Amino acid sequence: MFIYKTQLLLNNFIFGEVLLMAQGRCMKCKKQVEIKNGKEVVLKNGMKAIKGECPTCGTKVFRILGKA
Repeated sequence: MFIYKTQLLLNNFIFGEVLLMAQGRCMKCKKQVEIKNGKEVVLKNGMKAIKGECPTCGTKVFRILGKA
């Protein structure tokens, strides 16, 4: 489940600039973690992704959301 801070609601997802809660896989901890300080980014090919940190070890965590 993704919760975003924004005013645009589309297909039961709210898209915006600052990500409040999302999950991704930490390669260092080898488990699913909540992404800390997550930001939504757009890749060169137009796909959206979330970039943030692991709350346990501080390693970068990246999750691709898909085209939108």
